Amino acid sequence: MKLGRRIEPRYLFIGLYVFAFLVYIIYGLTPVKAADYEISTDLNIPSINLNSSVTTLRLENNKLNTPDTIVGRFQNHKNKTLLIGHSTTIFTDLNQIELGAEIFYDETNYKVTKIETLEKSDIRMEEILAESNQETIVLMTCAGELLEHGDATHRLIIEAVKD
Repeated sequence: MKLGRRIEPRYLFIGLYVFAFLVYIIYGLTPVKAADYEISTDLNIPSINLNSSVTTLRLENNKLNTPDTIVGRFQNHKNKTLLIGHSTTIFTDLNQIELGAEIFYDETNYKVTKIETLEKSDIRMEEILAESNQETIVLMTCAGELLEHGDATHRLIIEAVKD
């Protein structure tokens, strides 16, 4: 009578470990999708073919945690909204926008009035978030040289006012 081979426990453990690791790689490291966020509105910039959902961000430990694949929104005052996104994903082509470009945000039409790139150390968030007399949106993303941990030396800042 012929008996089947018995699998040693260490090989079974190694096999299960490799399987669990592969499952983690496939599912655990995938970017968070828009469906995983509470969507507050949409952003559309026709000149650079950008269409994105927008989620409201909360200030945590004096930081805004930006989603990977959609735009984040932060508002301190009624007439000014900050829209942020990663330059390596959602705002890849934001550096191609020009003065006068149309931006559609929250069912409102805006026109780009100011474009600037500043060193990260020169950014004053209290100025960027300051109250405005006009309904204004400010788009911001990383620019310049890439640094460790996904950061960069500069920020591209685009201001647009309600048309």
